[in-house]
Amino acid sequence: QTVMNRMKFRKNLYELRENRNVMPTTLLTMVSNLLYEHRFGYYFVEAVIAGLKPGTDEPFVAVTDLIGCPTAPEDFAVSGTASQSIYGLAETMWEPNMSSESLFECISQTMLNGTDRDAIS
Repeated sequence: QTVMNRMKFRKNLYELRENRNVMPTTLLTMVSNLLYEHRFGYYFVEAVIAGLKPGTDEPFVAVTDLIGCPTAPEDFAVSGTASQSIYGLAETMWEPNMSSESLFECISQTMLNGTDRDAIS
């Protein structure tokens, strides 16, 4: 909850200064900076940033690790305690330009299998 409150504050401050909405890439940088500032006494947060790029409406997906190192893959992103279990299945099932039904099935199967393999998830 602390991270969420700090991010709300930074987002609101950005929108007041810049007089525009925050883009997903900017939000990724803000989250990354917040996590890196606390790298020695870090928050246990692996952030997933998802949104649409303004103007083109292309999807944007990115993740950060515990100390704020961002990764913005072109296809998909995984995060959390079961990320190693989920990554292999997601890589196998995901294809470019999937229909909404196929994408839903891919996400569902990936999450179900990830929770089956890792009881903590």
